[in-house]
Amino acid sequence: MKLFSLFIMILSTLGLSSPATASDSVLTSKKVPTSESTCKLIRASGNAEYPPYLWREGNSEQLSGAITLLLKEVAKEINTDIEIVYSGPWGRVQEDVAAGRIDMIAGAFFTLPRTHYMDYIYPQMMRTKTAVWVNATKALSYSKWSDLKGYRGVTVINNSFGQKFDEYAKQQLSIDEVGSLEQGLRMLSADRVDYLIYEENPGKAYAQKLNIRNLKTVPLEITREELYLTMSKRSPCNSTALRSKIAKTLKRFTQEKKAELFLEQGHDLWAKSQ
Repeated sequence: MKLFSLFIMILSTLGLSSPATASDSVLTSKKVPTSESTCKLIRASGNAEYPPYLWREGNSEQLSGAITLLLKEVAKEINTDIEIVYSGPWGRVQEDVAAGRIDMIAGAFFTLPRTHYMDYIYPQMMRTKTAVWVNATKALSYSKWSDLKGYRGVTVINNSFGQKFDEYAKQQLSIDEVGSLEQGLRMLSADRVDYLIYEENPGKAYAQKLNIRNLKTVPLEITREELYLTMSKRSPCNSTALRSKIAKTLKRFTQEKKAELFLEQGHDLWAKSQ
């Protein structure tokens, strides 16, 4: 008995007397506590080259557009301020959300990789149509994705057009990435590529701004996708209660067709800003 007691004392001294718990592990990182009461301001950002949904006017630190109008109404409904800020190019916005430097992405398509660092809020906020842009002086017949094989395409870096098309394009198509929509439009206008993949409304808005007149979209779209609000998994504002409030508001907005109204107002604001 004395020998058994001595054995237990030795194990205790070495820290081996009980199984290790998660709190003992050096691999466990403490999650930032989240609650509705700790969130007084939601910092949101998005694609600043995305009129009439979102855009940056001059050197402003704020973003304007249809999504900004919608989020102002959402803020009133959930009684929490939402600031829509410019935090850099679209790729950096996603990095900032993954790191928790930005709380919310104001307009993102669904992809599985993004669910690793942010939570999607349902239902969707708005819908958008992704188009194949071509040079009007060239003949490119398109009715299905495979028609783009053998042609050189371009799109904006870190953009997604829905997981199914993203996977197909990666495996089957030749699509280069550029840093901005303006660069992509100018390349297509100069006949340096055969087509551009981008949403129809933002593409038209930027072509108008750049006075590029020799481009057009083919009648059949690539995809019709939902735009979502998302919350960073590292944000102190990301709570079940807050996401539920936003979701309830978006559901009502969908029933009342408010997204269409905000989009129309976004078109008007963009036209006046040019």
